[in-house]
Amino acid sequence: MKKECIAMLLAGGQGSRLYVLTGEMAKPAVPFGGKYRIIDFPLSNCTNSGIDTVGVLTQYRPLELNSYIGSGQPWDLDGSTGGVHILPPYQGAKGGTWYKGTANAIYQNIGFIDLYDPEYVVILSGDHIYKMDYSKMVARHKEANAACTISVMEVPWAEASRFGIMAVDSDDMITEFAEKPKEPKSNLASMGIYVFTWKALRKYLTEDEANPASENDFGKNVIPAMLNNGERMAAYRFEGYWKDVGTLESLWDANMDMLSPESGLDLLDETWPIYARSVSAAPAFLGGESIVTHSAINRGDEIQGTVENSVLGPNVTVGKGAKVSYSVLLPGAKVADGATVEYAILGENCVIGANSHIGGAPGSADYDTWGLTVLAPNSEIAADQTVRPGIMLDRSGKEVSKK
Repeated sequence: MKKECIAMLLAGGQGSRLYVLTGEMAKPAVPFGGKYRIIDFPLSNCTNSGIDTVGVLTQYRPLELNSYIGSGQPWDLDGSTGGVHILPPYQGAKGGTWYKGTANAIYQNIGFIDLYDPEYVVILSGDHIYKMDYSKMVARHKEANAACTISVMEVPWAEASRFGIMAVDSDDMITEFAEKPKEPKSNLASMGIYVFTWKALRKYLTEDEANPASENDFGKNVIPAMLNNGERMAAYRFEGYWKDVGTLESLWDANMDMLSPESGLDLLDETWPIYARSVSAAPAFLGGESIVTHSAINRGDEIQGTVENSVLGPNVTVGKGAKVSYSVLLPGAKVADGATVEYAILGENCVIGANSHIGGAPGSADYDTWGLTVLAPNSEIAADQTVRPGIMLDRSGKEVSKK
């Protein structure tokens, strides 16, 4: 069935910079903002933008992500004429390989895209928190008569070398592109969101695959090749909230942003809802001595202590006399009576023993050593223990370097 536009969502990343949080799951499956997972954002954006056919390319530890997406019903992506499709690497008559790069991942799924014979293909990443109307970007692509349109935003000059950076002319057509340049010529950064005219992309993917020297990456190979060949390349300026949550600090920042209306991340906006698979749990219970301020709590939470400036996932327990502040507690975490958790990320089903102290506020440790305290999913801290600021522990309680 022919579609004007379909989306391909790259969700296979290991998320190594999230360390212990992605030991058992792909980065897009990591819980965010209490009730969500990271992948809810691009999937919801597709639905809200009128894109009803989405291929999700998985690779690293896909089980949790696959079971979470299921038929796509929470995002209204379970229709018979499109819907959401999980696309893992596969074995063919000539063998098979893991996805070697972002471009190779799409190349291996040319057959899937050809089923819908689309005019345009939107390429998305599974590790960004943002709300974006892709139909406006597709409209810009059409108006510019472009082969490729790249969503861009201005970033601080100090951070520009972390991104693909482009130069544009007076019509916002791209004239130069450099992937993570040491000395950037501009601060106009690629967000890793692309619209391609499918006929053009198909040709370049095939040529890229035939080049043994290529790393099979959009930013390093395909986009420079298109630019060098004089293809029309348009920039689409995005001015809303956007954050790549590929690091522990950025994941914590984005959770805190959710608590701040001034941040631009408004999850109460009914005109652009973010959908998620809901958890079956009892309503949250706040005990008589509990104090909850400026925090997000969820179904199944039982709070007897104090919670401030924090984001709690479903089925979290905070005991009597316990205090949680400036922290992110993923689903099922338990903080026993009298324990303190500050500036920390607690993995799913993490257990903190009574009267333990996890993390600390800025200034509670040397500037060089202070940081977020991060505990792996299913880890347990015995009663009366202290875990210093900046420490990360794996499931067995062993310290892990963030280097």
